[in-house]
Amino acid sequence: QVQLVESGGGLVQPGGSLRLSCAASGSFSSINDMGWYRQAPGLERGLVARITRYRNTDYPDSVKGRFTISRDNAKNTVYLQMNSLKPEDTAVYYCYARIVTWWSRESDSWGQGTQVTVTS
Repeated sequence: QVQLVESGGGLVQPGGSLRLSCAASGSFSSINDMGWYRQAPGLERGLVARITRYRNTDYPDSVKGRFTISRDNAKNTVYLQMNSLKPEDTAVYYCYARIVTWWSRESDSWGQGTQVTVTS
C-alpha cells in the first residue's frame, strides 16, 4: 500500500507564491516519474509539472517560467514551487508518483488533492 500525502495548498493573492509538497510512503522498490496535476471545476484534470527520477522536467506553457518542480529521492518527496500565481491557477492540485513495486511493475499512485485558490 502506497500513500501520497500533500501539503501546502491555501489561499493567496494574485502575484503571490505557494509551495506544495507531496511525500510518498509505504512499501515499494523505487519511484520513477513524480508530478502534479490540477483540476478546476468543470474542467478535466491536466498536467502541471512532471519530473523524472533523474530530474528531467516537463511543464505546459501555461505554467512554464512560473512553476518549478523538484524532488528529494531520499525522502520520496516532490515539491512544486508556484510563483506569480494567477486566478486561473485556482484548482485542486493532485500529486502522483509512478511507483515501482518489488516485482518491478509500475503502478500510478495519487494524492488526495490540495486546494489552491488565487483571489484578491
